[in-house]
Amino acid sequence: MSLTFYFHPLASYCQKALIALYENDTPFEPHLVDLGNEAASAEFKKLWPMGKMPVLRDDARDRTIPESTIIIEYLALHHPGRTQLVPADADLALQTRLRDRFYDCYVHDPMQRIVGDRLRPPEKKDPLGVEQARSLLLTSYGMIEQEMASKKPWAMGDTFSLADCAAAPALFYANQVQPFVDTHRNVGAYFERLMARPSFARVVEEAKPYFHMFPR
Repeated sequence: MSLTFYFHPLASYCQKALIALYENDTPFEPHLVDLGNEAASAEFKKLWPMGKMPVLRDDARDRTIPESTIIIEYLALHHPGRTQLVPADADLALQTRLRDRFYDCYVHDPMQRIVGDRLRPPEKKDPLGVEQARSLLLTSYGMIEQEMASKKPWAMGDTFSLADCAAAPALFYANQVQPFVDTHRNVGAYFERLMARPSFARVVEEAKPYFHMFPR
């Protein structure tokens, strides 16, 4: 098999790329990485010295592709399927990439800062940083709420895209640390559609055995 995907089912950025793989039934060999295991971590870093997941390996083209967004772009370019995750139109593609960056930078990142703080020992807590992250999340929720007021089903309108791959895990975990379902009706409705999407539903189901590891 040409493609090998190095990931962990609980990791949000890994989930983002998994959605793309499942959307198009792209054949791949899953390789679960346990960074807590010294030997497994060392072996993974031989492939990608930065040691960050996910990573896609395409043996047929002798390419190693890190970073979830780049993996999805690579799949769209070299392993396309029925769901065109990156529009062919240059302007629409640019708008899609903007929304991808929005969910990564303004939902995903502050969510991870809050989660990371929960993992710190008491003397290393950063209450100011957590407060700033929550404020950024609320601002982001407000922007998504307005954007989804048009009743469009997905981030780019009628078509599921790279932007939705970014939104799904970001909102899933953000709702755990700064709930939005009761306060932002349109965001909540969009989240329900994401949860019902078969590709993301599969990702969530596969992550369930690891949910106990998430710091609540």
